[in-house]
Amino acid sequence: MIRKRLWISVLLLGMLACKTTQPVVTQNTTAPLLPKGPAWAALYQQQSGEYKALCLQAYQLAAWRLDQYLAQRGNKPLAVVTDIDETVLDNSPYSVHQALSGKTYDEKSWAEWTAKASADTVPGAPAFFKYAASRNVTVFYITNRVAAEKEATLKNLQQYGFPNADAQHLLLKTTTSGKEPRRQEVLKQYEIVLLFGDNLSDFSDIFDKKPYAVRNETALKAAANFGSRFIVLPNPMYGDWEGALYNYQYNLSTQQKDSVMQSRLKNY
Repeated sequence: MIRKRLWISVLLLGMLACKTTQPVVTQNTTAPLLPKGPAWAALYQQQSGEYKALCLQAYQLAAWRLDQYLAQRGNKPLAVVTDIDETVLDNSPYSVHQALSGKTYDEKSWAEWTAKASADTVPGAPAFFKYAASRNVTVFYITNRVAAEKEATLKNLQQYGFPNADAQHLLLKTTTSGKEPRRQEVLKQYEIVLLFGDNLSDFSDIFDKKPYAVRNETALKAAANFGSRFIVLPNPMYGDWEGALYNYQYNLSTQQKDSVMQSRLKNY
């Protein structure tokens, strides 16, 4: 009996030894950042108190800065310029819809979403722009939505009472996504005291289509403008920050974009 037990023990040890000498097969278990990643960012935008606090902080700071500009106004009438998407209107349901469908942004689905004119507001936005209008400051909306989205965009803005929500003050994308020519049009008649956006190109062409390292360096060099003239709203779902990572090669496949984005992650 003792010999039998010893024999069984030796056999088991031998089997374990053989098992440990087998090659270990490892798999890449890194979760893809695309297409599901934006849903996580949208969850933060939709549900976190921190997101709301950041937006309220931005717009309350803007009201304080506006009062300062009003106290020292010159001869030109004053204006504020704002982006629309993720600056005054919340499009997180679109990001969720696309992500959970295994898709990323495309023009057709985006047009279907904006046609609904059902985007909610970014916290603090309606109150600030109504306040600006009450102080005789004109609001201009410079957006990269296109002409086909004009009526639905105005409808969406008007249902929340945004001031100057009309064709004259809505400057849509025409031939280029760069916003500087449209800002220059406003400057012909107005002094722009504040600019609002979720994307650095909403503020100046010094950020337009620059590599990600250059964008980051330029943001640091422009530090004095943030909170002074440039009011930034948080948007981790999409933007030029992402495009810059793969050099704005938007024709890359989702897998190729994801691969580049994975390579930019810092780990330890």
